Amino acid sequence: MGFRKKSKSPPVLSHEFVIQNHADMVSCVAMIVLLGLMFEVTAKYAIMFITVQYNVTQTLDTEDKPEPFSYYKYGPKDMATVFFYLLIAIILHALIQEYILDKINRRLHLSKTKHSKFNESGQLATFYSFSFIWGCSILTSEEFETNPTFLWEGYPHIHMAFQVKFFYICQIAYWFHALPELYFQKVRKEDIPRQLYYICLYIFHITGAYVLNLHRLGLVLLVPHYLVELLFHASRLFYFSDENKQKGFTLWALLFVITRLLTLTVSVLTFGFGLSRTDNQGFSLAEGNFNVLTVRMTCLSAICLTQAWMMWKFINFQLKKWREQSQIQANKKKAVSPKSRPSKKDSREKRTLTTHRQTRQNRLL
Repeated sequence: MGFRKKSKSPPVLSHEFVIQNHADMVSCVAMIVLLGLMFEVTAKYAIMFITVQYNVTQTLDTEDKPEPFSYYKYGPKDMATVFFYLLIAIILHALIQEYILDKINRRLHLSKTKHSKFNESGQLATFYSFSFIWGCSILTSEEFETNPTFLWEGYPHIHMAFQVKFFYICQIAYWFHALPELYFQKVRKEDIPRQLYYICLYIFHITGAYVLNLHRLGLVLLVPHYLVELLFHASRLFYFSDENKQKGFTLWALLFVITRLLTLTVSVLTFGFGLSRTDNQGFSLAEGNFNVLTVRMTCLSAICLTQAWMMWKFINFQLKKWREQSQIQANKKKAVSPKSRPSKKDSREKRTLTTHRQTRQNRLL
């Protein structure tokens, strides 16, 4: 882990050395980019990594006098900006892990399974809370109306405000940074497929909304989704600190289903009715217009399949949890009456069942 002092250093450039010092190494790369701003020869390249590119200034005609205002487009140079903020995300990840999560872990004395999931939930809860607040501030700003028709009116939405573009740059950078973190955090092999699924889904959907000029729809769908995910990971953090605190999962289950229905409703409304009835129909890379039937149906199918997969995972999770609760109730009914003294064999079986039950519950969460 980066920023950590070790009494015995591993061999240079070994796997353990890279894992322990990856944040320091990434910090050096980010510092080199920042130092490029000091020299005139390299400044034009360094600024491409740090600042948001493709600024477009237009003049707004008003009654008094024309007022200039700036918007942003997307382009290939955005990959450089995403790379730089990917480095920043790795550094912040290491800081949160080192100075917050590791200290809490040492106090709680969690098992290896709980320790890994506690770190995952701690990192994601921090990111979801920050993104949710940021997304709400964008949606409540002046350029976004309460009328749902703003999702498709005026498409293609090639012009983005600074906050909108920077939000998408940071989102894409964060989820790309999650891929090398699987190696840096020594994620267990059995947890890697599960994390890869949702990381790749985030990258696919967020990048798709950004490239297809559907950033308005993407924001509207991301904000409630991040709220639900924030509630789940916050509930899991409370559960790991005290196993009796499980009320948050009930609220999460209710909001999860509502959010899935909301996502499907807004997506069908946008692709099935809104974009299909706009005047600007056609496919043009130069104009950023992707309003054709094939693209609309592909986007709608991708969203529907993702929501169906999430609901399938959710139903399986609830069924397993219900079976665990049923088994607990059945074991209580079979409990020995107070008048009869339980044998040593029964006590051993009861302890074994309790241990297995706690293990299965931890795996579910």
